[in-house]
Amino acid sequence: MKRSATEAPPPPTSASGVIPTLKRRGEFLRVAKGQRRNGGAFSLQAAPAAKAFARVGYTVTKATGNAVERNRIRRRLRAAVRVVCADIPVADFVIVARRGTLTAPFPDLTAGIAGAMNRLASRLPRSSQD
Repeated sequence: MKRSATEAPPPPTSASGVIPTLKRRGEFLRVAKGQRRNGGAFSLQAAPAAKAFARVGYTVTKATGNAVERNRIRRRLRAAVRVVCADIPVADFVIVARRGTLTAPFPDLTAGIAGAMNRLASRLPRSSQD
């Protein structure tokens, strides 16, 4: 069955293991104005959800390494978010990678992301969609 151009796709669910990502610069800037939490391997920014589901954006700058290392860091972050996707609260998040993301033990990385997301989401003001 083909969807019309005006029909929106259903919102993604965490059960599918796919977390929608922030794509536009404006979305990243909106989240950057929200709450922040610094960790060892990454920094996390959060803002109230613009949609009815959680979304995550990833920022890996050239200061973290060459292209191969940046891609590896990005893949590790996406995998860690997939592991904790069932526990992600409804909010928009941006994970800003640091060099330590590349060498951090994966269980520590996933635990750090889950804990930081839950702490930040609890400090966010309620969105107008509630």
